[in-house]
Amino acid sequence: MATLRCAPDRRLLATDPDRHHELGAHAAWYVVAGVVTTGVQAVLFLLLRDQLGSQVANLVAIALTTVGNTEFHRRVTFAGRESNAGKRHLQDLLTFAFYAGYGSAVLAILDAVVDRPTSWEETGTLLLASLVGGFVRFAVLRWWVFAHRSERATAAHTG
Repeated sequence: MATLRCAPDRRLLATDPDRHHELGAHAAWYVVAGVVTTGVQAVLFLLLRDQLGSQVANLVAIALTTVGNTEFHRRVTFAGRESNAGKRHLQDLLTFAFYAGYGSAVLAILDAVVDRPTSWEETGTLLLASLVGGFVRFAVLRWWVFAHRSERATAAHTG
């Protein structure tokens, strides 16, 4: 378990008032991008479901929206924060893998519980799952991919 280490020149709690404002701005832009991306994913899923089946339609919808969503976060949500290109690509890959595995599992569970789920039941289930997964992704983006150097240094000292 990580412990906080205090030094005479460091404060336990951040006193920078912009830090809380920045979190609010990040969260607001993240929600905007999430609503748009999730809406596009839902529309793509509904359009492709009958031709490709639920699982493949979900994978295609995620693949088509993940990179654009992450790029939006890099340019708008977390603009001004440095990030390593390799870390962003890894984040894209991990995001796709997470949502693909998570969405596939959710659809499989729904299929096991509901006999012949409708496209709207599948879409609603995926939307709910996306909401839950979005909270995890925000934390990863904010505190890992687009972390401030001071936050990374603090994390290294607390480990």
